[in-house]
Amino acid sequence: MDALTALLEGTRARGAFMIRASFDPPWAVRVEDGAPLTVMVLVRGDAWIVPDGGERLRLRPGDLALARGPAPYTCADAPGTAPRALILPGGACHHPDGRPLNGVMDLGVRTWGDRPDGATVMLIGTYRMRGEPGRRLLDALPPLLSLPAGARDCPFTPLLLEEVGREAPGQEVVLDRLLDLLVVTALRSWFDRPEAGPPAWYAALSDPVVGPAVRLLRDDPAHPWTVAALAAKAGVSRAALARRFTRLVGEPPMAYLTGRRLALAADRLRATDDTLGALARQVGYGSAFALSTAFKRAYGVSPQEWRNGAARAA
Repeated sequence: MDALTALLEGTRARGAFMIRASFDPPWAVRVEDGAPLTVMVLVRGDAWIVPDGGERLRLRPGDLALARGPAPYTCADAPGTAPRALILPGGACHHPDGRPLNGVMDLGVRTWGDRPDGATVMLIGTYRMRGEPGRRLLDALPPLLSLPAGARDCPFTPLLLEEVGREAPGQEVVLDRLLDLLVVTALRSWFDRPEAGPPAWYAALSDPVVGPAVRLLRDDPAHPWTVAALAAKAGVSRAALARRFTRLVGEPPMAYLTGRRLALAADRLRATDDTLGALARQVGYGSAFALSTAFKRAYGVSPQEWRNGAARAA
């Protein structure tokens, strides 16, 4: 597994919030949905993305932007335009003073704004639940990044534009997969750029000592691994592996393994009806109680609350 594949593994939308936004200037929308990751592709017109802190971005037709939550930001035709709508968690749309908009900007199937053929059109896809894009992927990204149209080779944007306004059986699954492909191809282009600055652990899989250890932990997380066992597999001392692993990956081997196990548990809680006891055995915990305790410490909610939240978002 190459480093980029490991980084992108697990990026998977489920019932993503997808819209085609269409506006006439002046327009501005304040986004406070707390979503972990949002992708925006400008189809036509001009747009600015203005975060509360940090550098603002200007988008031109064909440009793509990724916003890493939960920090709020404003999308507008110009940096000084006052917001006329507020996007809250779950895609709820309100006036800036908090009053619901009550659908007055709805223009049809997954289309929203002033009029269907507005001067500015933008495709927006939002991963609504933490864990859909992997934690390590989010940690590797700046709060806001953009890719100009000529910097990426992506055939999925026209197809996504065509599909977003359709209603057909299985349409949400089609849109989820297209969004995943769009994000993966965009990130592949981003990490090829010198300014991307991938984190130190990104190179870990290429390391002759740490790489094999990382692969063992990823391929068989349920195994009762110890640092000593990993070191023996890597052909180095326990201390040498722990020191090198921590330096390259950014955390000790057992902390990395815990994160891997809990990420798998989170994914399977959404994707299966397996009992917590069965999931605990699958990911390397001795009991449902042990998994539940570790999960709540890491994710802030119990496994059942996580599963219930996924069901509501589906």
